[in-house]
Amino acid sequence: MPEPSAPEVAAARVRCALLSCSDKTGLVELGRGIRELGVELLASGNTARVLREAGLEVVEVSDYTGFPEMMGGRIKTLHPKVHGGILARRDEPGDRAAMDEHGIRPIDLVVVNLYPFEATVAREGVTREEAVEQIDIGGPTMVRAAAKNQDAVTVVVDPADYPELLEALRAGGGVVPESLRRRLARKAFLHTARYDAAIASYLTEEETTEEGPALPEALAVAAERVQTLRYGENPHQSAGLYGGFLEVARPFHGKELSYNNILDVDAALRLIVDFLDDPPTVGILKHNTPCGVGSADDLVTAWTGAFAGDPDSPFGGIVIANRPFDDTLAAEVDSIFTEVLVAPAFEPAALERLRKKKARRLLTFDPEALLRFSRSPVVRTVTGGFVCQSPDYAVEDVTAARVATRRKPTEEELRAMAFGWKVVKHVRSNAIVFARPGATLSVSGGGTSRVDPVHAAVAKAQRVGMDLRGSALASEAFFPFPDGVEAAARAGATAVVQPGGSLRDEDVVAAADGLGLAMVFTGVRHFRH
Repeated sequence: MPEPSAPEVAAARVRCALLSCSDKTGLVELGRGIRELGVELLASGNTARVLREAGLEVVEVSDYTGFPEMMGGRIKTLHPKVHGGILARRDEPGDRAAMDEHGIRPIDLVVVNLYPFEATVAREGVTREEAVEQIDIGGPTMVRAAAKNQDAVTVVVDPADYPELLEALRAGGGVVPESLRRRLARKAFLHTARYDAAIASYLTEEETTEEGPALPEALAVAAERVQTLRYGENPHQSAGLYGGFLEVARPFHGKELSYNNILDVDAALRLIVDFLDDPPTVGILKHNTPCGVGSADDLVTAWTGAFAGDPDSPFGGIVIANRPFDDTLAAEVDSIFTEVLVAPAFEPAALERLRKKKARRLLTFDPEALLRFSRSPVVRTVTGGFVCQSPDYAVEDVTAARVATRRKPTEEELRAMAFGWKVVKHVRSNAIVFARPGATLSVSGGGTSRVDPVHAAVAKAQRVGMDLRGSALASEAFFPFPDGVEAAARAGATAVVQPGGSLRDEDVVAAADGLGLAMVFTGVRHFRH
């Protein structure tokens, strides 16, 4: 039998609450609720003003400490009468004696949220001075002090927790149960950890190198869990979603996203960010990799191009568009089973049609938030630690790439190579894309040799009746031998774009010349492991 849980430690009744809130959401309702329970309100400048304007009796921190706010608001709550009241151990005689000697009263409830640093630095054109002024000092200090003294003090950092707090206070006669105090204290420490991590990240990003933003000397990863997922990749694994993903992609219809759904949507977002400024574009993905991408004058034509090269994989897959989903596209997509649809918006007629399938997930994405987060460092776990790198957001201009062969590519070949090159960086290495202007024809990736994906892509094209004659081949890394280029030429490709850089480049180029191919070197590879 399991051992009985330890009895809860009962804290004293809440008699004094300190409020200092940058975000005033729900503040008046909270203040009114705790005043009705006989709790004294102690608040810093603007928070006190809002409460007072709502007709609530409140003592301003500066009146309590005897020191005015100063230095442009930098000094408000940094005072022994504040922190002594939060940190004092109620059952420690020495602490009680110090409080009596210095006129410090116990503070039992601390309601604080911090200066909006993350929102400030996310604004276009924000200056360093503006960002630095939004680094909160007193707020995190009060939060950490209250969370440390959780046996006696309740700390709340999120307005979403106000209703539960009030309910607990009313039910407990002004006493907050230990289980809630513990949970709110954990949340408080996570809150300040994330806040400090955001500041450290911003200051690190100021440092730039030739490769892009500098990597942090110490990796600070702090993100709150925003959703508990049903399970992980498999039913026997637990999983949760953390951080700002839902600020970019917002589900609004269908079942909750699964762990695998989220990874697929992330891959779709990373693809579409490279096509935000392009003509109407549709990407179809399965298991984190594109199986078809099309761009055209309208979304339906783009979908048709994306679908044609691999009509099997879209079943149960992800579809993303860089324009609002219209009803014409919705009718096409609705004819097959698709797991998740993502777009900047959905037109009303499209929504009416797509919502009829309850299991299908619909999400909108915020292009501005996507652009912002797409420049964040990429962090992955490894056994015992992490690896971190700058994101691969480079998209090379294929028209400016070095022509390596005797024959120069035609304009149509250049357009086909450029399209394939934008897609192939999102396919698992070793990666190959056969393309025409505005559409992929066949995609293959994850091969353990450079030539295997070429054979796989050709075989897939033959199976679905896709003609590769006149196509361009994009390879995300160099060809170490001529065999991949030769296989592509036999399938009908007439042009190749690749990074170059192999010790056998001369042999590969000679083979291309012998086959009459045009080949360009971008000088940049796009491995995706």
